[in-house]
Amino acid sequence: MKSPLSEIVASGIPIVAVIGQGYVGLPLAMEVVRAGFHCIGIDVSVKTVDGLNAGKSHIIDIKDDELGIALATGRYRASANYADLAHAHVISICVPTPLRKTKDPDVSYIQASVAAMRPYLNRNGVLVILESTTYPGTTDELVAHELAGDGLTLDENLFVAFSPERVDPGNATYGLKNTPKVVGGVTPTSTALVSTFYGRVVDHVHPVRSSREAEMVKLLENTFRAVNIALVNEMLLMCDRMGIDMWDVIHAASTKPFGYMPFYPGPGIGGHCIPLDPTYLSWKAKSYGFYNRFIELATDINGNMPRFVVQKLSKLMNDQGKALKGSRILLLGMAYKPNINDLRESPGLDIWQLLDQEWGADVVYHDPYIQHLHEFDADSIELTNEELNQADAVVIVTNHKDFDYKQVCQHAKLILDARHAIKEDHDNVTRL
Repeated sequence: MKSPLSEIVASGIPIVAVIGQGYVGLPLAMEVVRAGFHCIGIDVSVKTVDGLNAGKSHIIDIKDDELGIALATGRYRASANYADLAHAHVISICVPTPLRKTKDPDVSYIQASVAAMRPYLNRNGVLVILESTTYPGTTDELVAHELAGDGLTLDENLFVAFSPERVDPGNATYGLKNTPKVVGGVTPTSTALVSTFYGRVVDHVHPVRSSREAEMVKLLENTFRAVNIALVNEMLLMCDRMGIDMWDVIHAASTKPFGYMPFYPGPGIGGHCIPLDPTYLSWKAKSYGFYNRFIELATDINGNMPRFVVQKLSKLMNDQGKALKGSRILLLGMAYKPNINDLRESPGLDIWQLLDQEWGADVVYHDPYIQHLHEFDADSIELTNEELNQADAVVIVTNHKDFDYKQVCQHAKLILDARHAIKEDHDNVTRL
């Protein structure tokens, strides 16, 4: 493919715009700058934009120093104005794709971004890459189809592709650069162009034959995890009735060097991907008359784990002659996974709501990464000996490394450990 855009992407210094400066978009913008390109970070939040331009990162994986270096190069700036896309050669869309209350995909953020960018796209040539996780066909139907026309023609001056984000917040080993980047264009020409671009940004690019294949890759990855987590959660429920320690079983099974991969039970699943992506796939499959029984069952099992945690806590307290109603319950950790400040789809929120609204408990929490819960207008309390003593029960929802588990064991009356954070046996500790 020979065109001015292909030459700029292959060997020039393209101007890149990343729409959405959150957990996916900001790390991508930083990697683009490190590759030597100019990057405009577009975000609809003026507060976020002002913070980024002042050198303040709101993402745990991007430190202020890293952001400061990018700003100092003069190759990065944040903006809330879509008109700044006018000279961009490459545009990446990294916006949220939540589920509606009816459990069908909410692609309104993608649609809004596409509508907002269309008047400003570079008619000399632009590559648009969707990175937001969604169902197969979205890139074709909601991006390529909507952008074509009005001076933009596919494979002439408009190129469209999908590349699934594989961000794992808090992962110190694998980041955007050293995680293989799957790419797929709506046309072979778009696939070639997006492969060339990301080949200059990340260590390894894996092209597939279409954007639909690339979209399905992401859904397979997270459905695999959701189904296996559901399996081990169901095994936990069974072992709980049998009086078998599921954690010991997993540890023993993990000694097998082949044919087994350990997954771990817990209070539920969280984050933007694992709870949502299988439902996206199941929703789309129904339009083809196909029903995903594994996905539906896994979603049901994982979604009911917060309720199992509360019911288990109620039984433990009942055994001690206490009612859950009116009792003070301290939740340790509210983020959906350890050592990050991400609350999205966290099972801790469901546990809080069940304890508060259905059981009438007095709920407080401590999380060093999350100082305030807007959902319940609650602040993180200080984890003191007095607070631990006052609590009727402590539930370890997230196993942050910052917690002093020795202190917790010494001063808490009753501990329900939903994450196997406490490895030693204690009279006041019960594993989920």
